[in-house]
Amino acid sequence: MTVTRVTPGVVAHPVGRTRALVGTVGKEPTVATQRLLRLMRTGATDRAIARELDVSLRTLNRRIARLQSLLGVQSRFQLGVLAAELEWLAVVPPQQAVGE
Repeated sequence: MTVTRVTPGVVAHPVGRTRALVGTVGKEPTVATQRLLRLMRTGATDRAIARELDVSLRTLNRRIARLQSLLGVQSRFQLGVLAAELEWLAVVPPQQAVGE
């Protein structure tokens, strides 16, 4: 993969990388991942997000770090941009109950 340096410390991913990632991320996004990303999108603090998810702050940070590693990004901003490009933040209509 070729990495483009825009300014010192800022890395941009090449066009088309999102397509390549689709096959490498396995079963993501899970419902839990989508919920985490939606909470992050609100701008809530880590403490508030951890409380909402009923996990420790350390667990929350590990989950975010795992997503960053999975997607090959270095910052939460990049994580959000790439999640949006992969349409992980798309609103999914609720499924109808069985038998309806």
